Amino acid sequence: MPNIIEITDFGASQLDVYARLSEGQLLNRHEPEKGMFIAESPMVIERALDAGCVPVSVLIEKKHIEGQGKEIIRRCGDIPVYTAAFDVLTQITGFQLTRGMLCAMRRPKPKSVFEVCAGARRIAVLENVMNPTNVGAVFRSAAALGMDGVLLTPAGSNPLYRRSIRVSMGTVFQVPWAFFEEENGIGQLYKMGFKTAAMALREDAVRIDAPQLMQEEKLAIVLGTEGEGLASDTIARCDYTVRIPMARGVDSLNVAAASAVAFWQLGGRT
Repeated sequence: MPNIIEITDFGASQLDVYARLSEGQLLNRHEPEKGMFIAESPMVIERALDAGCVPVSVLIEKKHIEGQGKEIIRRCGDIPVYTAAFDVLTQITGFQLTRGMLCAMRRPKPKSVFEVCAGARRIAVLENVMNPTNVGAVFRSAAALGMDGVLLTPAGSNPLYRRSIRVSMGTVFQVPWAFFEEENGIGQLYKMGFKTAAMALREDAVRIDAPQLMQEEKLAIVLGTEGEGLASDTIARCDYTVRIPMARGVDSLNVAAASAVAFWQLGGRT
């Protein structure tokens, strides 16, 4: 039986995870086994459950308990299901709920770079990409266009930040990912047989449709941060420097847009 709890006290500590805890507090670096994240909307919550994520509680608009949230509540077992009318929930969360439903979940055990790359042919590498919206968009493109995994440098945004999850449409639970243990982890990819392609605006860069890129058995596509792009030493360590041809004097694309183009051309789409 679901444990339905009507919200009467906005200040209840059980609601802190939805209304008052920061992303850093949810991440809980000091006790990572207690870390949590927030999944929004039935589809995203279902993808998280399918990936084995463990639910802690649900916050749902009352009218959805017997509607689109019914099956999710059943899958979540006897965890607390907090509910109220739409206007009450909006006051708690500070914004409109996506499809009227949120779920607090335990963060899964992190994967290693080796686990993500085992058996992979196409990997995306995000160097210091700090905007959660961009991270989420990259994951959505990676899922749609056949990338086998995503690797991130330690300074980048966490894919399980709330906005990243929402923008990715839950694909952060479908595409394997891991953080490098150190800032410059390109060397690990070489040990696993990958060639690397740095997306950068350089005079010596090859076009993204160069035949030799498509012929690589294992390729990592390396993308840089929003403002400065890839570090010069990262570019120097990569096997290829790759550019996307531009028209009308445009010099570059946002990292999320560039990733979609790169994954379409070089990824393992079917």
